[in-house]
Amino acid sequence: MNYRVVYTPGYNKRAARFLKKHPELYSQYENVLKLLELDPHHPSLRLHRLKGSLCDLHSVSINMSYRITLEIIIHDGQLILIDVGSHDEVYR
Repeated sequence: MNYRVVYTPGYNKRAARFLKKHPELYSQYENVLKLLELDPHHPSLRLHRLKGSLCDLHSVSINMSYRITLEIIIHDGQLILIDVGSHDEVYR
């Protein structure tokens, strides 16, 4: 099953800022998004549900330092991207 990645205007703005700050991560970032569409449960993404105030969200890893948080709507096969940044930035 392919999933549909949904890019909200707020996410697009945060992603543009993130990629401007970290242009060296562009290739890794693109690969993560492609893999999300194919299989969000792929082991290299390290998909996991968040806890606490972010318990409605999940997270995937770009690398060991940077994450993408997202909302997963399994019923419609949608992955709604919420935020991208360092561990501390997205888990605030």
